Amino acid sequence: MNELIAPAWKDHELLDCGNFEKLERFGNYTLIRPEPQAIWDRKLSEKEWKSIATARYVAKSSTAGDWDRFKDIKYPWTVKFDGEGFDIKFHLKFTAFKHVGVFPEQAANWNYLYQFLKNCGVPQPKVLNLFAYTGGASLAAKKAGSDIIHLDSVKQVVNWSRENMELSGLKDIRWVVEDALKFVLREARRGNKYNAIIMDPPSYGLGPTGERWKLEDDLNEMMKNVLSLLDEKSRCFIINTYSLNLSSLVLKNLVETNLGKINNADYGELCLSSKEEVSLPLGSYYRFNKF
Repeated sequence: MNELIAPAWKDHELLDCGNFEKLERFGNYTLIRPEPQAIWDRKLSEKEWKSIATARYVAKSSTAGDWDRFKDIKYPWTVKFDGEGFDIKFHLKFTAFKHVGVFPEQAANWNYLYQFLKNCGVPQPKVLNLFAYTGGASLAAKKAGSDIIHLDSVKQVVNWSRENMELSGLKDIRWVVEDALKFVLREARRGNKYNAIIMDPPSYGLGPTGERWKLEDDLNEMMKNVLSLLDEKSRCFIINTYSLNLSSLVLKNLVETNLGKINNADYGELCLSSKEEVSLPLGSYYRFNKF
């Protein structure tokens, strides 16, 4: 198992973490947000955090909260990721769920996906991005010249992804607002195949017509069907989970139960490294490719 540290990028920096919070810079603004994994003491003092921070997320319940703004913010604001051979841009906004529109730790997977798609030998690879949120992986895939389907169950999030596509100078990503499992089951029945599939499933969720998703209950069925959609000759698979209950060995077992032993698999903890030289684990990942 590995510790996959996200590459450094100019518009993002994890400054410090601890006491169940993290201090991050996104472009010109520095935010304080909850982080359940950061159970240790922070390196900087509360006074230092407040002197740096632009805003702080304050939870009002287990599923919603608000932002205390300490300084003026031009809203929404833009950040840019310079990847390995490509660049993509994101509009960032405050949400009631502490997110701002990008998961910086995923940058390592954006590079991995882009490099596979550019070198797999398929002129226009087919890519499926499930639980796609605001589209970092979709943008990287489109930059590589793929035919990409971006699926999320929340229409507003898909609209946000479209903003990021246009901001990044791209077009022709195919948008799908649907329950992921329903879509995958239909694709499996049709016998459709993809060269790359990315999954970033939440611990809990609702589909557009009220379908309920619980990671531990539904992931096995989802994985069986998703893996059946992979092309046999040229394929790439990436999954991340943010549930504290699922290790990367669970993901490894799910893949190998369906596909057999994978010789070049890469799996472990997805991390950000702070300016104070602390590795912050943010989820489990498993990925492999073949071409």
